[in-house]
Amino acid sequence: EEGEIMGLRHKSHKTEGVQFHPESIMTSVGKRLLRNFLNSIG
Repeated sequence: EEGEIMGLRHKSHKTEGVQFHPESIMTSVGKRLLRNFLNSIG
């Protein structure tokens, strides 16, 4: 829903997180979303 926190990044630690629903990988952009996140942290 709009306004819900779906990801976070700690200001001073190398810690990031994202809410990811496994079933979203089956959407038309699911794999791209996951790949983009993994590329951004890797």
